[in-house]
Amino acid sequence: MGDNQQAITENQWKRAALIWEYHQMHHALRPVDVAIGLGSHDLGVATRSAELYRAGLFPTLVFTGGNSPTTAKVFPRGEAVHFREHAIGLGVPSEAILLEPSAGNTGQNITLSRAVLAAVGIVPATVLLVSKPYMERRSYATARKLWPDVEILCASEPLELDDYVKSIGDEKLVLDMLVGDLQRVIEYPRRGFAVEQDVPADVCGAYESLIHDGFTSRLIAS
Repeated sequence: MGDNQQAITENQWKRAALIWEYHQMHHALRPVDVAIGLGSHDLGVATRSAELYRAGLFPTLVFTGGNSPTTAKVFPRGEAVHFREHAIGLGVPSEAILLEPSAGNTGQNITLSRAVLAAVGIVPATVLLVSKPYMERRSYATARKLWPDVEILCASEPLELDDYVKSIGDEKLVLDMLVGDLQRVIEYPRRGFAVEQDVPADVCGAYESLIHDGFTSRLIAS
């Protein structure tokens, strides 16, 4: 942790762990028609997508995502392009991957990927969304709103919070992102972006406490 970073207390870690657990859907994985790897700063999405392809869970994989302020320097040619290259390097054949290089948010990830699939004649009944671990629930809620006739499963790298923090290298940023994604789970249904999700009281309490403690850099204006 850098000298200018906020020290995370034991109680804050416990609250973060509650939110981390809530964000994950814990779906039992099984074969599906297609998978969509959701673009982000986290190359682990492409790694996990490649693992699940090699395990035979789907024949077609879409990588979706352009750039955002947090990814432009890391993936200068776009999230989806870099994810595709990484997956090919891990043994996924290029002909199994479709590219959606323009999406700038989760709603666009879903709608534009759906269009890419339709353009090649694929109309899936089951879709696996592969995302960052703390983005599973939000991506699920978004897809259920925008693609209600499809069965949605979610997956991510099977990491504990401590291991994920080590992979990112910034403790406060990870907690900020956990809080920010939970705010979106709560707020987006009101804006018509996602279906409603039940948020347990202890998770709400952890969320409000971390906001009070200043983990707010990823919050949106409500």
